[in-house]
Amino acid sequence: MSAAAPVRKPHATLRYTAMRLGVFLACFVVVAVLAYVGILPEAIGRANPLWLLMLAMVVSAPLSLVLLRRQRDEMSVRIAERVDHAKRKLAANQSQED
Repeated sequence: MSAAAPVRKPHATLRYTAMRLGVFLACFVVVAVLAYVGILPEAIGRANPLWLLMLAMVVSAPLSLVLLRRQRDEMSVRIAERVDHAKRKLAANQSQED
């Protein structure tokens, strides 16, 4: 197999989105447990849930960038294929009008 062309899989966008959500939820659980145990501050003022959500987003973003690289590449290939197909279809329709 060549490493240059990722394998085309259906529903790559849905898979990437679900995995990204999973990474976020895992980070949120870890952050919440660490706040509950007292390792992290539970809140800034009265913003406990918001603080934990923002901290989980900050932690999950770089993790998703590294851990989900292959899924993101598959998704971008699928999107590029759809855009190219739409461009070819539009060009074909425009040439028929002339």
